[in-house]
Amino acid sequence: MLLDINSDTVIVLDFETTGLSPDCGDRAIEIGAVKIVNGVLVERFQKLMNPHRRIDAFIEQYTGITNKMLSKSAPCAEVMHEFSEFIDGYNLVAHNASFDSRFLDAELSRIKRNQFGPFACSMLISRRIYPDAPNHKLGTLVEYKNLPNDGTFHRALADAEMTAYLWLEIIEDIKLEYPFECISFDIMKKLSRTPKKATNDFLLSMSNN
Repeated sequence: MLLDINSDTVIVLDFETTGLSPDCGDRAIEIGAVKIVNGVLVERFQKLMNPHRRIDAFIEQYTGITNKMLSKSAPCAEVMHEFSEFIDGYNLVAHNASFDSRFLDAELSRIKRNQFGPFACSMLISRRIYPDAPNHKLGTLVEYKNLPNDGTFHRALADAEMTAYLWLEIIEDIKLEYPFECISFDIMKKLSRTPKKATNDFLLSMSNN
């Protein structure tokens, strides 16, 4: 499919990883994603992936993903081939997208595939739309906005689902304050880079176009 211009048709994704940076050799160990079409969560994707190396005790404790679980999982390359088909043609969203986009780029490059859609960051946007939140971590925003969750954090699909609900909440809250009929994905990307003090003027100017 062609990339949808509307912000309510996207794929929201989250990686769990062996560490903080693919540039330092860290690998993805789980991918979770939610496909949103016209504001409705229509499909989910979740896979553990075996990086063929042991993960340390901190990552096991932080995520609940164990070396034993990964030893029984498909290799990263196999999972990423499948995931690349899932995301093909969609714009992408993540909470702290700079982290997830780096791992997506790194894992796709290993299988000689390019990243497909552009990313928007729900964390950066939330800082502009919810300046009064205690902080802009995903768990804090889920509680702040009373979003659906099952209490699971730091697993890829659970975090992707919560980010999806946050993304849709952000869109609706913007529409409550500004006269948008629909909000393009491009506007959301530009919003993430707009200085916080200029948020109101930016959204007013975009909604009047």
